[in-house]
Amino acid sequence: MISRILVPMDDSEMAERALEYALENHPDAEITVMHVVGEPSPMGGTATALAVEDDLEEAAEERAKEVFDRARDLAADRDVEITTDVRLGQPARAILNRADDFDAVVIGSHGGSVADRLFVGNVAQKVFRQSPVPVIVVR
Repeated sequence: MISRILVPMDDSEMAERALEYALENHPDAEITVMHVVGEPSPMGGTATALAVEDDLEEAAEERAKEVFDRARDLAADRDVEITTDVRLGQPARAILNRADDFDAVVIGSHGGSVADRLFVGNVAQKVFRQSPVPVIVVR
């Protein structure tokens, strides 16, 4: 029985579909929505702006707010409360580091920008191949 589910979310439609799937198919499960904010790197991207922030964790929370607000709205439509978790780092690695705490991971088949997929690789694919718990990939 699946009682604890991790749903990694970015601001993509596929991530929302993953949460909707988890809410619809596992209504009694405890659902944690996780958003990963990339660390500043030489590759650039939106995470580079974090490098000038005084408090990285606070800045990450602020960047995750919109994603979490949308997730809470989707859950509220089904009278479900969710837990949220924001992490700094590389998305696949951050998800895999938390996966052991859950019975399953429900993840969108793809998300983010095309540039993110080219540089970072397919997060869902990495999680699917390396997760220590079952992974449900939603399209």
